[in-house]
Amino acid sequence: MKIYTKTGDKGTTSLLGGERVFKDDQRLNAYGTVDELNSLLGLAAAEIENPELLEVLRGIQAELFEVGVDLATPADSKVKIDRFDTAKAERLESLIDKFEERLPVLKNFILPGGSRAGALLHYARTVCRRAERETAALMKTVEIKNPVLVYLNRLSDLLFVLARYCNKIDGAPEIIWKK
Repeated sequence: MKIYTKTGDKGTTSLLGGERVFKDDQRLNAYGTVDELNSLLGLAAAEIENPELLEVLRGIQAELFEVGVDLATPADSKVKIDRFDTAKAERLESLIDKFEERLPVLKNFILPGGSRAGALLHYARTVCRRAERETAALMKTVEIKNPVLVYLNRLSDLLFVLARYCNKIDGAPEIIWKK
């Protein structure tokens, strides 16, 4: 199979189900940002040696493919997919609690950074927030299942906690923000 199809050469692409839309469609902005986030998590994972963190990140990457499929499939599509469910967001809450217990209580704002892996996870958090904003904007015009937005919201919180945890295990101090 060839990787190029030439079907997008005029600025359009197909959604799951066959509907063609322009490449600047809000739906593509949403799932394109999710794809960007997934790639960024792959970059962060390349810097991490901790097996537990790697397992968490690989699980998130797999779930982000599911988020993308959900966002790429209109609610009225004839293509039947397993829609995203709330259990995945609840699992993220458990992970947040688990890793946060291992960290000192945060009493101040901190600057994003630290080790290379920690800084990449902070960056991933900001891309996740953008994916959330893009999805919220999409929800103004089309039906989107709410658990996707909830998942992205929890994921950004988890990525913040994982960035802090990664910095802790890498021995990179947190830098307190000062006015």
